[in-house]
Amino acid sequence: MSEKNKVIAKEELDKVRVLASVEVGRRKISVGELADLSKGSVLELDRLAGEPLDLFIGETLFAKGEVVVINEKFGIRITDIIKGG
Repeated sequence: MSEKNKVIAKEELDKVRVLASVEVGRRKISVGELADLSKGSVLELDRLAGEPLDLFIGETLFAKGEVVVINEKFGIRITDIIKGG
């Protein structure tokens, strides 16, 4: 296969869809603690306020960023791309 055939046109890449998700933080809890959660419960996470959020593409950490609001919806401003991500 020639190098020319290996190049994928951007138009073709635009057709491929992947799941992007943002993680604010994590916490391990027991099933019992989970059962105790109700409307209004607060679950403290492992990340401090102001720390960068994680942007995942599929299950792969791709970048870090900060929360922004765009037309009343949340977004993420990329502050760092993870090498090898």
